[in-house]
Amino acid sequence: MHYSPKMLFALFLSCIMLVFNNNNNRVFVTATNTIGLNYGLLGDNLPSPSKVIDLYKSIGITKIRIFDPNTDVLNALRGHRDIGVTVGIRDQDLAALAASEEAVKGWFATNIEPYLADVNITFITVGNEVIPGPIGPQVLPVMQSLTNLVKSMNLPISISTVVAMSNLGQSYPPSAGMFTSQAREQLVPVLKLLSQTNTPILVNIYPYFPYASDPTSIRLDYAIFNTESIVVQDGPLGYSNMFDAIFDAFVWAMEKEGVKDLPMVVSETGWPSAGNGDFTTPDIAATYNGNFIKHIVTGKGTPKRPNNGIDGFLFATFNENQKPAGTEQNFGLYNPSDMKPIYKLF
Repeated sequence: MHYSPKMLFALFLSCIMLVFNNNNNRVFVTATNTIGLNYGLLGDNLPSPSKVIDLYKSIGITKIRIFDPNTDVLNALRGHRDIGVTVGIRDQDLAALAASEEAVKGWFATNIEPYLADVNITFITVGNEVIPGPIGPQVLPVMQSLTNLVKSMNLPISISTVVAMSNLGQSYPPSAGMFTSQAREQLVPVLKLLSQTNTPILVNIYPYFPYASDPTSIRLDYAIFNTESIVVQDGPLGYSNMFDAIFDAFVWAMEKEGVKDLPMVVSETGWPSAGNGDFTTPDIAATYNGNFIKHIVTGKGTPKRPNNGIDGFLFATFNENQKPAGTEQNFGLYNPSDMKPIYKLF
């Protein structure tokens, strides 16, 4: 797509940042302080972290999420304080950290403190999609210890966790959204802790998975933001895309547990470009991801939370060949070997 100077000026006035690299290898459109990228490392052919950070800078990315405190990545981020970093705690470390506050202090001193001066760490996430599950109960005590620690050090770092849609026992229609019994036991105390500090819960939302599991009942255009027509009418609220419906189902579920107005960050969303036949083509992936960016950039929110901007992270930067074969290896925006886009979003 070619933009005239007049169009670019109008987009600038709308607070949209356009970053183009004319070598046709890198094209990205993002919203300032709105769209981020997940940076996964499950590949044996990934470029060096310094090259990846250069890529982020070239396409205007100001937020990234890493899944553990990888020293190579954090060292590459030194001096790039214009990039906000969400750092995850590995799931396998939760048991030891849940055992004592001293263990949490030791983890923080080793993995976070050395970078505070020159890396802009904005979030620490305690566990990735472990609620609901066998290690879900370990999340709350670690979050409490970390929350107390960063408060005592007067650090502007938010402490949260990342959850999946599996917490919802019911999600259709959105107003019927409610948590499973296990999620109520494990997640609701976490939500109440977050509400005390008005810290967002991070939620992974993937319309791809319900669509792929039931393509006869779910319209593709509804799943990929490709229609403006109301597909699901839920009382006074009308839904033209599945993303909003899932988002709002989670909001409804929180409200039923007495947690209202808690911010939500979309920690992951995306669409695979291969791995499941005609459901996963580069064109469909480009359409979903491109439309997601447009949806977020408008700042119009969802039917239940209108005009309430959403922070979102696309998944993921690269195709990662050490993930399970199939779609899991094909959520990337870029090929790791040459860092060229798998498809153009615009």
